[in-house]
Formats: sequence, structure tokens, C-alpha cells
Amino acid sequence: MADSSRVLEALSDVLAARREADPDTSYVAGLLARGNEGICPKITEEAAEVVEAAQEYDNAHLTHEVADLWFHSMVLLAHHGLGPDAVLNELASRFGTSGLTEKANRRA
Repeated sequence: MADSSRVLEALSDVLAARREADPDTSYVAGLLARGNEGICPKITEEAAEVVEAAQEYDNAHLTHEVADLWFHSMVLLAHHGLGPDAVLNELASRFGTSGLTEKANRRA
């Protein structure tokens, strides 16, 4: 895909389409069918791989692992009926606010 600004939106569309796919033939459909119990451990695994790649100081490996983490996070968002705009809007709302202030103001 040439226009990287649309990648998350395009991925969201693909994930929505996979919701209707056969879980036996679609990796995403299988994850969605298992819900949080299938998706969350995958995110934990991918997050650990991101940390390992960062500690290797291998930017190509780090980029690959962050892409895996983002992908599986998008699957989790889709499972909860959310898309990338929910996260992007949250990030946008934080601009102009100190990270320490934002953290102190979070709802429990």
C-alpha cells in the first residue's frame, strides 16, 4: 500500500471482513472467535518480543515486532467493536497536556 496514512483504516476494514470468515481457515477469524482469551495472550507475547528486539538494538527486528503488536492490538480493538480512530482520537486529545498531568487525571 503506497499511502501509509491509510494503513490502519485499511487494516480495520480487512479485520471487519475477517469477522465473517471461517475460523478454521482465517487466522484473524480464529482469534476473534476466541475473544479476549485468544487475543490477549497473543498481545502479551508480541509485547515481550518488542522488548527483546529493542534490547538487541536491531531496528529492522524492532519494526517487525512493533508491527505484529499493532496488528494484534487492532484485532483486540475489532473484537471490542472499536477501530483505530478510537485510539487516534485518544492520542489527539492528549496533545498540549503534560504526560504527568494526563496520567494523574485518568479515570481509575
